[in-house]
Amino acid sequence: MDRLDIGFIGIVITLLLIGIRIPIGVAMGAVAIAGIYAMLGLMPAIGIAKAIPYELVGDWNLSAVPMFLLMGYVASGAGLTSGLFAAARVFLNRVPGGLASASVASSALFASASGSSVATAAAFSRIAIPEMLKAGYAPSLAAGSVAAAGTLGSLIPPSVLLIVFGLMMDVSISTLFVAGLIPGLLSGVMFIALITVRTTLNPSLAPRLKEHYTLRQKIDLIKDVWPLPVLIAGVLGGIFTGIFTATEAGAIGAFLAAVIALFRRQLSFSVMRTALIDTALSTSAIFIIVVGAALFARFIALSTVPVWVTGFFEGYSALSVILMIGVLYLVLGCFLESISIMLLTLPVLAPLLAHLGVDLIWFGILTVKLLEIGLVTPPVGMNVYVIRSSLGNVIPLGKIFAGVSWFILADLITLALLIAFPVISLWLPAFMAN
Repeated sequence: MDRLDIGFIGIVITLLLIGIRIPIGVAMGAVAIAGIYAMLGLMPAIGIAKAIPYELVGDWNLSAVPMFLLMGYVASGAGLTSGLFAAARVFLNRVPGGLASASVASSALFASASGSSVATAAAFSRIAIPEMLKAGYAPSLAAGSVAAAGTLGSLIPPSVLLIVFGLMMDVSISTLFVAGLIPGLLSGVMFIALITVRTTLNPSLAPRLKEHYTLRQKIDLIKDVWPLPVLIAGVLGGIFTGIFTATEAGAIGAFLAAVIALFRRQLSFSVMRTALIDTALSTSAIFIIVVGAALFARFIALSTVPVWVTGFFEGYSALSVILMIGVLYLVLGCFLESISIMLLTLPVLAPLLAHLGVDLIWFGILTVKLLEIGLVTPPVGMNVYVIRSSLGNVIPLGKIFAGVSWFILADLITLALLIAFPVISLWLPAFMAN
């Protein structure tokens, strides 16, 4: 059996293991070591199994992951995100579908702190959906808007997916963060535009609220939510201006979150202890996945599968390949979770993208956008199931998927714009560089 056959067999076995719920990091690592042993023998397999985890975990850039996670956990645990929906509700209450649009706007800010789509969806399913149902909103619109808005955490920096992409493809994480800002905001604007148009054409989806707020009430709400925008501005401003790197920004963000919480007298030993434990657990899970993916990438490279893939697509234009990859990601997104798709496919696609001269920053934004869509597509749709779990049987699963389907359409339009006009993703990094 030649190396190419071993490579394809390894890919199939890995997919089967993931399909039967073996943890992805374990599945990729085990298949990689077994495949390298089949190709090169025992001692090379042992050597690679020892060297790659040591080199990878010792990579300074990877320290951004626990730091940004800690920032999010401290901000959430100390209540720095608690007033977001209330404030957005006040300033968007005159817009058709204002509560749903407020969910999108507040989710975008929350996502900037947490970096997690699932965490964003879970938080706002308990905060925003009950308020929308109480106001007479259609359950499908209420749940669909929160499920879709939760995906903004994947693209708006700081994003764990962008960090992992940068490590896997050896591109600047800071540049990826800068590139993700405009596409992330564009996604949010598209969601709000969709909500506004739908509720204007069909007012029964979202009855207009007759709420009036005084200037004093608005000022009080701004006072309640100022810490999070300040935190985000401090972190992203430092990255965008080059004062510090994305890796350093994570540590500075975690420190700022703790200082702001302490200033507001919301930082307790219990909050800090919980944040540190949650950070350690999440970081361990991510590191296991990344180590498994790195071993798998070495196995795939040794198997010559990327060479075969590059040869197979010889003669195709870069745009054609990007569109085919997009279809592949959308299909995989129906069955696998985001990080699994990225770590399984990038080792195979990287040489092909290099051969075609595709800008990896642009491709990184497209990848994360495609993975965002996968978070709400059936039958897996992780954000949808998170909302269902949070709400119990209040809204049937079918209604949640029906509501989110409109937002998938908006996402596909956004994706088409990002593909047709790469400048949307690349203009800000070029501007900041100059």
